[in-house]
Amino acid sequence: MATTTRSSGRVGARLRATSKVLPEHARAHNRSLVLQHLFHEGPTSRADLARATSLTRVTISDLVSVLIAEGLVEELGTRPGQRVGKPAILVGLRGDAFQIVSLDLTDAAQMRGAVISLTGQVVERRTLDVDGRTGEELTDLVARFARLLVAEATCPVLGIGVGSPGVIDDQGRVIEAPNRGWYDVPLAEILTDRIGLPVQVANDANTAALGEFTYGGAASGMLLLLVGLGVGAGIVVDGIRVHGLRFAAGELGHTTAVDDGELCACGRRGCLETVLSTRALRSAVEGKDPTTADADLADVGRVLGTTLAPVVSALNLAEVLLSGPADLLDGPLREAAHETLQQRTMPAVSAGLQLRMSSLGQDVVLLGAAVLVLSAQLGVS
Repeated sequence: MATTTRSSGRVGARLRATSKVLPEHARAHNRSLVLQHLFHEGPTSRADLARATSLTRVTISDLVSVLIAEGLVEELGTRPGQRVGKPAILVGLRGDAFQIVSLDLTDAAQMRGAVISLTGQVVERRTLDVDGRTGEELTDLVARFARLLVAEATCPVLGIGVGSPGVIDDQGRVIEAPNRGWYDVPLAEILTDRIGLPVQVANDANTAALGEFTYGGAASGMLLLLVGLGVGAGIVVDGIRVHGLRFAAGELGHTTAVDDGELCACGRRGCLETVLSTRALRSAVEGKDPTTADADLADVGRVLGTTLAPVVSALNLAEVLLSGPADLLDGPLREAAHETLQQRTMPAVSAGLQLRMSSLGQDVVLLGAAVLVLSAQLGVS
């Protein structure tokens, strides 16, 4: 059994709401406010919950009683060191009340999966070879893998989150994922029907950005670049995840970055993916001495910085995160990209701009997939 250690107290930042609360949704909204506060701030008294959420003490008392009955929240005794007045009883989110099954489909050769607690502890890990499956065969394999992981859970499963390459809408429909043979596939609906649990599906780079924002402490203005077989980006601006008009925001891998460059799988030449994908980077340094390899990686970094400069300027981002093989990305490539960004943007934009590696490593998509479930089922992000 593999585990990662995460605090059960404060957990990252939270996404901003993007729509108004209708009267008929008020109770669900209030419930979400309480769970959000407990998730991000840790154990709190009922009185402090009322102050933090601007809800009445009666409403808070009612909501907390319901959440305790559901097994999501528990009383934890009085606050240590309190001596004056009636002691306040703290209530906290039960991190062991439910578990989440997360799937990462980023790698074309191997699926990665995990059982994860509500507070981000990885309880169990599994991998499964894809063996070249695409289309319906791949859908069947994903369903079998999800069932296997559900069986590994040690308490009730809240839901299943899936991070997958491709353009995916907000209902979990894969509009297109050419490398997976999926076109207009309602993947979330199919998996929900087959497994009998709620399933959330989103683009893997967007999912990774959620993981870093919620569990990794990333800034509220950030872009995460996911580098693997392809290249994609997830974007959070002012605490809101950016989807785009047709759910294709962040598809930087197929932006032309090199004039007259290599032919890309999309049919165009010189896409960022042709120089920055893991395959392209390993090919570029294979068999070369360290000095030459570093120089070639720095060249790719300058291409990346040039590609990112207008994006960073347009959105005035606080940081850019790279997620992928550190031996290729974290060094000359990252440093050259950062230097190029600073050269190609105004000081007002680049001052304080960070370009760093993802803090969650290989778990970034898995943890982001857990956030998909937390958001959909509990209103927590």
